[in-house]
Amino acid sequence: MKNVKIHFLGASGTVTGSKFYIETPDINIMVDCGMFQGLKELREINWTPLPINVSKIDVVLLTHGHLDHTGYLPRLVKEGFKGKIIGTAPTLAIAEIILLDSGKIQEEEAQRANEEGYSKHHPAIPFYTIDEAKNTISKFEAADSGKWLQLSDAVKFRFRYNGHIIGATFIELDMYGKIVVFSGDIGRVEDVLLSKPEKPEWADYLFLESTYGNKLHPKEDVEGMLVALVHKTITNGGNLIIPSFAVERLQSLMYTLWQLYKKNKIPNIPIFIDSPMGNNVLSVFEEFPEWHKLSSEEYAAMCNHFNIITSYADTWKTIDNPRPKIIIAGSGMVTGGRVLTYLKQMIGKTSTTVLLAGYQAEGTRGRQLLEGAHELKIFGKYYPIKASIQHLESLSAHADQNELLDWLSAIKNIPENVFLIHGEPNALDIFKVKIRDEYHWNVTIPKLNDTTTLIV
Repeated sequence: MKNVKIHFLGASGTVTGSKFYIETPDINIMVDCGMFQGLKELREINWTPLPINVSKIDVVLLTHGHLDHTGYLPRLVKEGFKGKIIGTAPTLAIAEIILLDSGKIQEEEAQRANEEGYSKHHPAIPFYTIDEAKNTISKFEAADSGKWLQLSDAVKFRFRYNGHIIGATFIELDMYGKIVVFSGDIGRVEDVLLSKPEKPEWADYLFLESTYGNKLHPKEDVEGMLVALVHKTITNGGNLIIPSFAVERLQSLMYTLWQLYKKNKIPNIPIFIDSPMGNNVLSVFEEFPEWHKLSSEEYAAMCNHFNIITSYADTWKTIDNPRPKIIIAGSGMVTGGRVLTYLKQMIGKTSTTVLLAGYQAEGTRGRQLLEGAHELKIFGKYYPIKASIQHLESLSAHADQNELLDWLSAIKNIPENVFLIHGEPNALDIFKVKIRDEYHWNVTIPKLNDTTTLIV
């Protein structure tokens, strides 16, 4: 019998900042290493050094490349981590894009805050720099999905396909003969670009995401809603702005709009893709065709249908263009990126429609828009909201409650404990009751910085 200690350093009582530190007698492992996003009190946690000896971490395993699962990596290196960072090849490609973009944004925002004097900190400094991101990327090491790999004599792991975004997996750890499963973010059963997630068959201990543990995705007519919004935009002579996550959501929106045009359901309205990071992610889809459903011919035809913006000067040309148009721009929760430039110019116009396409975390501008805010604060200034705000929830890349329960259905044993993570308090509480009612399993909801000991 061995004792394995788990530290809940993020995504515990909240959906963001995924970080789980595993101390074993043989090896010390970090599963995911994300930044906190959203509420100010969560973002401030990013600046607090981790309550562990970072230099003792031997390896980081990544479920997927999103910022709330990878964004703390440069700080981890700065705090003394010297080991390997392992993920699938597309996960590492996505993480590289996201970390470099994040470092660039943080450098720019710190510079802007210092020039315009709206930060409480003098001087404002970036959370990490582009050079620190590059140093982190040098530690990346790719691993295939589906293959067991030894970390020590008694500990091995494998990645397994999980939908959600390109490259995403859940992680099975075999520690001293016990199977510990980290779900990562679980994708949808029906996805226009990705295959359905694989399911674990055994879990002695399970760490399970609960983003939509309290909800079912609505049965929305996505195509019908997009068709109606396009025609409304043309009639009003306005703009349809879709803040989009650069990874998977952007590509799904592109695919859906392209299909609508091919079916003659929408006219050839100009569609601008303004997301430098999203453009880079498109290249990942091209590089790893085995990870998604599109053929290389379909991929090329889809990309040719859109106006891909590559410079900030073209952003302003697009804003000045008086024609009705669709603009898809990062970021998905309106926390940063090019979409802010468009919103500053257009959110005060009644002819503008803003379509939120997915989960909006607490404390983000996207959540404020969703909840009916009358003004939006962008770079220290307030902008009145006169645009129409719409929401497409069913485009979420996260499994809903029924899909999460179905993901558990192949597990043959009764887990010794299920730890619910990556969810807001209401979702966690409701999902805990649902799992107990459906499966009669032990369920625990850990809090931030809790520790627990597994007997393996």
